[in-house]
Amino acid sequence: MTLAQPIRPDREPTARDGRLLLSLAGVSKRFPGVVALDRVGLDVRAGEVLALVGENGAGKSTLVKILTGLYRPDEGEVRIGGRPVSFASPRDAWAAGITAIHQETVMFEELTVAENIFMGHHPLAAGAMVDWRTIRQRTAELLDRLDVRLSPTARVKDLSVAQKHVVEIARALSHDARIVIMDEPTAALSQREIGDLFRVVRQLKAQGKGIVFISHKFEEIFAIADRYTVLRDGRFIGAGAIAEVDRDRLIAMMVGRRLDQVFPKRQVALGEIVLEVEGLSHETEFDDINFTLRRGEILGFYGLVGAGRTEAMQALFGITPRSCGRIRVKGREVRIRSPREAIAAGIVYVPEDRQAQGAILSMPISENVTLPLLDRICRGWILRRGVELAVARDYGTRLSVRAAHWQQPVEELSGGNQQKIVIAKWLATRPDVIILDEPTKGIDVGSKAAVHDLMGEFVEQGMAVILVSSELPEVMGLADRIVVMHEGRIRRVFDRDETDAQAIVAAAMGAT
Repeated sequence: MTLAQPIRPDREPTARDGRLLLSLAGVSKRFPGVVALDRVGLDVRAGEVLALVGENGAGKSTLVKILTGLYRPDEGEVRIGGRPVSFASPRDAWAAGITAIHQETVMFEELTVAENIFMGHHPLAAGAMVDWRTIRQRTAELLDRLDVRLSPTARVKDLSVAQKHVVEIARALSHDARIVIMDEPTAALSQREIGDLFRVVRQLKAQGKGIVFISHKFEEIFAIADRYTVLRDGRFIGAGAIAEVDRDRLIAMMVGRRLDQVFPKRQVALGEIVLEVEGLSHETEFDDINFTLRRGEILGFYGLVGAGRTEAMQALFGITPRSCGRIRVKGREVRIRSPREAIAAGIVYVPEDRQAQGAILSMPISENVTLPLLDRICRGWILRRGVELAVARDYGTRLSVRAAHWQQPVEELSGGNQQKIVIAKWLATRPDVIILDEPTKGIDVGSKAAVHDLMGEFVEQGMAVILVSSELPEVMGLADRIVVMHEGRIRRVFDRDETDAQAIVAAAMGAT
């Protein structure tokens, strides 16, 4: 790809003519216990970039999945060119001229650029044979339209992330896509590559395409977008011209809620330092992470997609190897190279994906709860089933797990009760530090309240809690201090009495 100028506001003439390409009206989508979208509206016009803005959990991903045919709305209407449409599959959305480019590209790495662009709709020559000459010629024409120097015969596996994004854009143009959704497309790009991508976006605008651009980076939003739409808690909050709004106003629209009297914060006197982390680093994911944690404290970690919070916590638990850094537990330095060593040091980790990483769904409750305790509940090679059942009953009862019996498979439980089983498993090890990574993700309101209450009980019992959460009200409501991460580094630490929603979001976006 050719070199591009630094990111700058896009005020060049475009093909914007006001034609309405796509509109949503009153679109709602519900899941058990969760309203993901509540009567949302949105317009995309020809020759413009619409920034779709909102916190994690605002409903952006659900909206994209509706537009690309992965979900069907429960209510409301989607219109293409003024005509109502209903997508039964991603193929229907593709046929209607909608395509999405995600942070993680999905391509056939061993195939060429041309083969990827025309995958699924190859031009045919006589005898129903693939017309490779035409494919290469049309690929070269598409890349020329985007002003990109890239060989049609280059292997995709040899391309940079930015070049792969351009191949996806060319693939969309090969099928005459009119609406291109870009979901965090710059997350893994360098500054120069971002400039290159934005130059391609301007080419799409000049060709009359409508672009939906999703980013947590304000400098990108103000550099490339013409209009904005803000979602919050699954609801439409506001829209307008990007030239008529500033960063502070966008943050206020994204946050916009009172947090007092929402979460059951228990006042607990803080004790001695239990955990000290100094210079924790990874070659690519995070760098120079420093913090302390006291007995009885809830330490919140907040950040946006790609901030490095989960990766840092997994390194602390021995899942991800760190490149350097020191960890001290109760004043003693410990070497943690595996989860076994972390557990022995008194640190446990409840992962974000409880189904894939936290529990073995096909196994009974009792076996899941006692997995980390096999050396304690076994006598030699003999598993003491009575002890196993007693431990599961004890911790399951403490956490108010609702199950038919303790031998019931975890996969038959609700999401909230599955989460309680994962927490029970680690509580049974009697830890000093418990790391909760997105502990209320995907569970209903009642189960969320139960998990919040559990955190209060943990600190009252003398444990220390690290709460990793993308829900700003949750972390502000429960944490004694909030560590804000941005692009793998700690950006700022807020004490409870100085927390301010707008300042936290601004720090998470790298704006302060």
